[in-house]
Amino acid sequence: MEILGNIGEKIKKKRIEKNLKQNELAKLAKISNTFLSDIEIGRSSPAIKTLEKIAKALDMDIKEFF
Repeated sequence: MEILGNIGEKIKKKRIEKNLKQNELAKLAKISNTFLSDIEIGRSSPAIKTLEKIAKALDMDIKEFF
């Protein structure tokens, strides 16, 4: 879970940099707020397609998560 935790931390950091609330990013990425929260704290493992949606919503390259 270490890697996933790091991805969640990167998502949260980027979301905060963009001044987005969790529910706003979830809506932009078309995922549930609960799922985004679980990803950010490392409780859930996002699929690559989900990471692509989040990256697009944050206007970043998915490679930045790794």
